[in-house]
Amino acid sequence: MFRFRLETLLRLRLAERDQRRAELAKALRAEELLRAEERALEGQQIEAAEHSRRLKSPGTANVDSLLEMHRYEVVLAAQRRQLKQQIVQVEAETERRRQALVEADRQLRVLEKLRQRQAAVWKRETERQEVKQFDELASVGFSRRQEAPA
Repeated sequence: MFRFRLETLLRLRLAERDQRRAELAKALRAEELLRAEERALEGQQIEAAEHSRRLKSPGTANVDSLLEMHRYEVVLAAQRRQLKQQIVQVEAETERRRQALVEADRQLRVLEKLRQRQAAVWKRETERQEVKQFDELASVGFSRRQEAPA
């Protein structure tokens, strides 16, 4: 029975790769949440700009409402800038985690290939030993038949 001496290490590398996958998935989810928040802020900015345009129409101008809307637009713009910075940071973290996954996957494949090569060598050696035993049995049987009185 073939036994890979580095089986424990292989299982550890497999667990590490799975952990890296989970970490990458978490980063991708965070990135998607931030992008959804950015889209929502963009929609709010569009609505605010439209509302501001309506407030500026002739005959209905209310200075207090215009000032309030301008402040709101400034706040939305600041939130969006901050969100874009967060997105850049999360994208960098996502890429770092993607590279960690690639490396963990590479290390796992190296061990899997080594196990396959060693299993193939073990199988060839086992088959060679079996053939050798069969040849010896056949040789002994032939010798006994030759020695037996007819």
